[in-house]
Amino acid sequence: MSQRSMQEPTFLILTALAAGPQHGYGVITDVQEISEGRVRLRAGTLYAALDRLQSEGLITTDREEIVEGRVRRYYRLTGEGGTRLATEAERLRRHAEAASARLRGLRPSLGGGTA
Repeated sequence: MSQRSMQEPTFLILTALAAGPQHGYGVITDVQEISEGRVRLRAGTLYAALDRLQSEGLITTDREEIVEGRVRRYYRLTGEGGTRLATEAERLRRHAEAASARLRGLRPSLGGGTA
């Protein structure tokens, strides 16, 4: 049985954490950078997603520190999270490759002419 494909924000959160442990704000800014500004996570959305990903065993808490009297929690990818991210990245690569191949066949008709 194949797993359901990931939603884009989940994929981007895991991608951000693949670079190493990060705290919430770091994940938010990294996701925005990776997506070239298309995906902007709000704090509430991010922390709900982090809780879900943690309960699924895809991420875990790496460490906590106190900054200006507040707890800053760092998250990291688990082995299972890395495997799921790699599987999803490969699935997306295959789909993009298939689309590109089909578009190459259409190139002459995409350049102009009448529909």
